[in-house]
Amino acid sequence: MCRSVRIVEAHQWAQAHFLVWGGIVAAIRAQIAENMAFDLDKVRQIAERVAGSSGLEVVEVEVCGAGKHRTLRVFIDRPGVVPAADRPDGVTHEDCSKFSREFGTIVDVEDAFPGGSYVLEVSSPGLDRKLTKAADFERFRGQRVKLTTREPVNDNRHFEGKLESFDDGKLLLDLSAARKKKMRPKEGAAPKVEIELRNVEKANLVPEI
Repeated sequence: MCRSVRIVEAHQWAQAHFLVWGGIVAAIRAQIAENMAFDLDKVRQIAERVAGSSGLEVVEVEVCGAGKHRTLRVFIDRPGVVPAADRPDGVTHEDCSKFSREFGTIVDVEDAFPGGSYVLEVSSPGLDRKLTKAADFERFRGQRVKLTTREPVNDNRHFEGKLESFDDGKLLLDLSAARKKKMRPKEGAAPKVEIELRNVEKANLVPEI
């Protein structure tokens, strides 16, 4: 099974760009400025507007590369659908294709991602999708997750286990359900750990394969 749906489109404006300074240093500065020139919040707002019109949600928007190799990536999902190995992801190829056309058109018309040509990638978040907000942790209760905390909890920053509950901004992980033995609690240690959402640096679902 394909773990994610992905649509890739190339976007290019007929604009001339001139390098004022010569040499490699000038080129690097120009590439950095190019990526900093756009407003990520504005791009995300456009993405959320387009996604919302089709009953979808925006999981993440990111930019990588520079110059002619810039890529704008948007991950979309369908709320309420929990990904699993025995069924397709929440979004389809058609969902991604439609979103890509509508979103790409608006971004180009509003010049929300200035700087010349770029590649637009639209895909589902996959089985190992990121969890970033409270609604994500509420939705995926009962699923196995792995996460890293900003500040240590019980002298540890890396955890994996079953997301047993999420209440009042705190999530409860059953560490005994970790897939990797080294991530399970040692003998005599508490099998569960409570972590505040504000202390979560990054979190992902662990595919049930």
